[in-house]
Amino acid sequence: MNPITAAYSLVTDPAGSFRFWVEIDGLLVAGFTEVSGLQSEVEVEEYREGGVNEYVHVLPRITKYPNIVLKRGVTSSDNLWGWYEKVTEGSIQRKNGSIILLSQQGLELWRWNFYDAYPTKWIGPELNSSGNDVAVETLEITHKGLKGIASR
Repeated sequence: MNPITAAYSLVTDPAGSFRFWVEIDGLLVAGFTEVSGLQSEVEVEEYREGGVNEYVHVLPRITKYPNIVLKRGVTSSDNLWGWYEKVTEGSIQRKNGSIILLSQQGLELWRWNFYDAYPTKWIGPELNSSGNDVAVETLEITHKGLKGIASR
């Protein structure tokens, strides 16, 4: 594929939701199967001005960010568990990270950076001896904001 065609496809083709990386403090961590919570919502306040009956002023207040939820198959790596365990012991170690969406060609398409994050919830795998599903753990992290950056 020539460079012009490749650049055009990056702009016009929608990205699949199945090719992504998770970085925490600049290091790629684990193969996550699912990431959710990439959300941002501006809380608003309505203000009715006396004598103005055609509309209501809607003013921005605060921006809210829900927790980011990371799911992955259980491995022998204990780095995420260790981070969570320190929080349960009262030692909060805040970290920055990124969720990176890749294009069909494997190039970085979008990056959502999150800041001052730490884990607040860990859910272990559901174990069932009669099944053959992958054992999945869930880590929920709170953070102080998202910044989306499109790759060019």
